Amino acid sequence: MAIEVTRKELTAAELRAVAAKMKDSRAARRMLAIAFVLEGVDRTTAATTCGMDRQTLRDWVHRYNAEGLAGLANRRSPGASPLLTPEQKAELAALVEAGPDLQRDGVVRWRSIDLQARIKALFGVEMHERTVGKQLATLGFRRLSVRSRHPKTDEGTQETFKKTSRRR
Repeated sequence: MAIEVTRKELTAAELRAVAAKMKDSRAARRMLAIAFVLEGVDRTTAATTCGMDRQTLRDWVHRYNAEGLAGLANRRSPGASPLLTPEQKAELAALVEAGPDLQRDGVVRWRSIDLQARIKALFGVEMHERTVGKQLATLGFRRLSVRSRHPKTDEGTQETFKKTSRRR
């Protein structure tokens, strides 16, 4: 089935002239393919001449018809959506800053695996342990941390031991 270019503001020659001045070579190639279609060349020949598949050329013609030359430019993919919202990230930062509670969390310092379980419980978001570390890095937290203090540490006993030990 033949495809038709419905947008007629540029002729095939004008499209070629615009393509010659383009810095984006892929958009220029698309313009040349559409110029072939405007001249009446069949879709297979126009597509193979410009290094694309017949179906791809059809898609570009539809986009050109809908959007004009701007539709032939490369578009950036939006990428994956973030796993946590900014509010959830702020709550995670506050949680990490406050530190764990031994009674509630069962740990004396946060590890990525502990935070992974906590994130799943709080926000319902499952993420890999390494991704938790990346989230913490974006929040400004680093892997290095102060040495944790055991919850049953007896400061008095430690001081007594320090005083009674002989110096070298």
